Amino acid sequence: MSAQTIAKPRATHTKKPTGARTRWDLSAVAFLVAFLMFFPILWMFLTGFKSEQDAISIPPKLFFNLTLESLTEVLARSDYAKHMLNSVIAALGSTVLALLLAIPAAYALAFYPTKRSNSTLLWILSTKMMPPVGVIIPIYLIYRDLRWLDNIFALLLMYAVMNLPVVIWTLFAYFKELPQEIFEAARVDGASTWQELTMLLLPLSTPAIASSALLAVIFAWNETFWSLNLTTSDATPLTVFVSSFKTAEGLFWAKMSAGSALAVLPVMVLGWLAQRQLVRGLTLGAVK
Repeated sequence: MSAQTIAKPRATHTKKPTGARTRWDLSAVAFLVAFLMFFPILWMFLTGFKSEQDAISIPPKLFFNLTLESLTEVLARSDYAKHMLNSVIAALGSTVLALLLAIPAAYALAFYPTKRSNSTLLWILSTKMMPPVGVIIPIYLIYRDLRWLDNIFALLLMYAVMNLPVVIWTLFAYFKELPQEIFEAARVDGASTWQELTMLLLPLSTPAIASSALLAVIFAWNETFWSLNLTTSDATPLTVFVSSFKTAEGLFWAKMSAGSALAVLPVMVLGWLAQRQLVRGLTLGAVK
């Protein structure tokens, strides 16, 4: 009798999720989160092309007749170019001033620390934590006595002071990662402090400076509290222009959305164009 071979059952293995599938799942979650964050901005733009009746309808209308009525009335109601120019001057001017003050300060704190450097950094950060409403009365009285109310350059100065802690901390964190040996070698070769700043520090820190500048521009562009309290007509930026559509009669949602779209569009385009530089400045370390 010949021996019979008994076939062994083949073991079954459960498939594990591959790396590609995991990446697709994470990408889907990331796109969903990005869409949820962008949806209010998208809805604002859509509302700007609605009539007032469609804008306040309940439930909201997903399909509606596009109209330029709100946009036209917004542009006719006030001088949009004037408010835009004020916002550009205040945002860019305050950013340049903040960088001129922050770069030497962060350089001194990073490369020449003392026993009080940490306390100084904490004090700088604490000024950003203070609510603006707590100092509005003394600031307003100072501006009134100096005749700086409704002055775009005085508003620029306030924006620079407001953004200075953020810029100093961002640059300080980046400067600390730069290799000290490069600067020590430059000092041995006889480089002055000015040459260190202009020929070494600035070229090595271009991504950090660009990202800090972009953040400062965005913060200044969106600032509302100081512009509402320190300006009236001549120096009003776009934030005051948007808030003017809230009246005693109520909110004009379509017109406010159209004005908001006009206000945020320039800084959105700037952020889109400079996103690579922003990501580099916030994620990259020093030259290895």
